[in-house]
Amino acid sequence: MSEFLFGPVCDPTGTLFRLWAPLHQRIDLEIEGQAPLPMERHENGWHRLHVREAGPGALYAFRLPDGLLVPDPASRHQPRDVHGPSEVVDLAAFPRRQAGWQGRPLEELVLYELHVGTFTPQGTFRAAIDRLDHLRDLGVTALQMMPIADFPGGWGWGYDGVLPYAPESRYGRPEDLMELVDAAHERGLCVLLDVVYNHFGPDGNYLPAYAPIFTEHHRTPWGNGINYDDAGSRPVRDFVIENAMSWIRDFRFDGLRLDAVHAIKDDSEEHLLHELARRVLAAAGDRHVHLIVENEDNDSDLLKRGEDGRPALFSAQWNDDIHHVLHVAATGETFGYYADYAEGAAGIGRALAEGFVFQGERMAYRGEARGMPSAFLPPTAFISFIQNHDQIGNRALGDRMIASRPLEAIRAITAVYLLAPQLPMLFMGEEWGAREPFPFFCDFDEDLNEKVRKGRREELSRLPGFDGNDLPDPTAEATFRSAKLDWQHLSGEAAEEMLGFYRTLLALRHRRIVPLLAGAGPHSGRFEADGHGLLVEWSLSGHRLQLQANLSDSTTRVPVPAKGEVLFRLGRINAWEASPWSLIWSLADG
Repeated sequence: MSEFLFGPVCDPTGTLFRLWAPLHQRIDLEIEGQAPLPMERHENGWHRLHVREAGPGALYAFRLPDGLLVPDPASRHQPRDVHGPSEVVDLAAFPRRQAGWQGRPLEELVLYELHVGTFTPQGTFRAAIDRLDHLRDLGVTALQMMPIADFPGGWGWGYDGVLPYAPESRYGRPEDLMELVDAAHERGLCVLLDVVYNHFGPDGNYLPAYAPIFTEHHRTPWGNGINYDDAGSRPVRDFVIENAMSWIRDFRFDGLRLDAVHAIKDDSEEHLLHELARRVLAAAGDRHVHLIVENEDNDSDLLKRGEDGRPALFSAQWNDDIHHVLHVAATGETFGYYADYAEGAAGIGRALAEGFVFQGERMAYRGEARGMPSAFLPPTAFISFIQNHDQIGNRALGDRMIASRPLEAIRAITAVYLLAPQLPMLFMGEEWGAREPFPFFCDFDEDLNEKVRKGRREELSRLPGFDGNDLPDPTAEATFRSAKLDWQHLSGEAAEEMLGFYRTLLALRHRRIVPLLAGAGPHSGRFEADGHGLLVEWSLSGHRLQLQANLSDSTTRVPVPAKGEVLFRLGRINAWEASPWSLIWSLADG
């Protein structure tokens, strides 16, 4: 018997089917090719039935009293998409080759965000395996997969998933995903998964038809909040927490990235986030498992460390602030929310030395205060990047920075974020200067598609990159296909040069920076800024890591000369003067 409450359980004699449906007295189980079977109703709204000789491969669904046929909300596979029957899958039967894999410590992570459907021409789990050697040789140590919970239609970013336990069927079977994770572990690569617990997608979520999944006590950007604290919330909480545990236990993921946690509303004594982290980490045992948050509120309390200096619950946060200050420096864009990050070297210095730029100050774009103090955290509590799915996709055309900015500016900010003591995250194709856009795309019925098109234009009118041009249709297959990486470009001279640049920086990071990060404590960073001139210094394991930089198009003064051994140099910095887009990384004792 599984310790989990949700989903089918296989045993030598058959399968136990389970559904939490407290809104109905009777539920029928329909196994394809067999007559309907009434399920046994138990306390607290549970319906169960053990069926002999119904094993892996059986297709089934649940019939509600009004005749509606629904898939299992904890389905492990949906061979006919989210409106079709579920398939019994015995995940425990998968023959693992890397059962002893323990993961990698936090300080070793170099993340690589990818969207399975556009990462390769085939867009499948198995096709991604063929690119793992490329990532390993690049210096990446962790894949960061965008959401794969089954969503409706032929393409999508994954944030509209409705069956959180079922890997997206267009990417392959659950066994294919397990094969990808196993193959990554064979190469020393961790695999982390983006999960969405703040809402369900608008098409294919049948839960409200038989369970109190939503509550009117909370509102979110997607409507009523998920019922994490109202009447009947205990099974809802278990449904989500067990899902997180299943990705770690059954599929052997090395961590999760929790989407937009600021939108998870819960007034319980123990917030869902805290219970989820506590239970997931307990279930992981001595494995290195990393829980990462996306949090627009910059709530540093979620990132607190214990007395041993290790994360108490959540390991790190995607730090949009570092992206914004580096993006403004490289592009000169100051519209939308970028206007709040246009203070030049001082903003860059604060983000690198302390984590957040906004630590309780008023942010004009939001019209209110944002953030909490963050300097007390070690730099490994922050994940830095110059590209990710949001920051590209939130632009009107989904265009990448390299499509419009000089290479020298991009090389400079790349050298900053790859060698800084924060944890770096690349976006797929960035390492060779891929120019394919990454626009938002989805595939619903025509009524929902029209709402998406209208809503997308309204949303983008407030965001950087919107200039009134014709937008790509977010629901068109051509928009989805435009985002697919063209790996043939990797053989071009410019791509090979950029790839060599990334490999050099990441090799230097692993050799000289990473060994210092395990001893990185609180208040480790400080900065000085003078116009465009910047000095940032970190105290790490008895050493001083120092960055001097001029991230601008003009020659400027830098605060002090370089100290210690020069690790990496870009452009010219002599004495106090620095040429445009120049920097020095140096390392000294003490």
